[in-house]
Amino acid sequence: MTPSVSRVEETEAAIDGLPPEEYRRIVQWFRVRDQRRWDEQMDADSAAGGLDFLFDEGEREAAKGTLREWPARA
Repeated sequence: MTPSVSRVEETEAAIDGLPPEEYRRIVQWFRVRDQRRWDEQMDADSAAGGLDFLFDEGEREAAKGTLREWPARA
């Protein structure tokens, strides 16, 4: 790798050169990886109390009788 080419640029070039099936595998790998990171962040936020406001809102809505199902039933 030359100093003027970053690892990201090198990776992008490698991905651009992949055959379609290998490209699909990389795309799927990124999707799974992103979902796992999202889940980990949600778990951390929840454990730290960062989502408590959602439970509080649900309890207030339930007490007022305005809590709705989500997704709404058709």
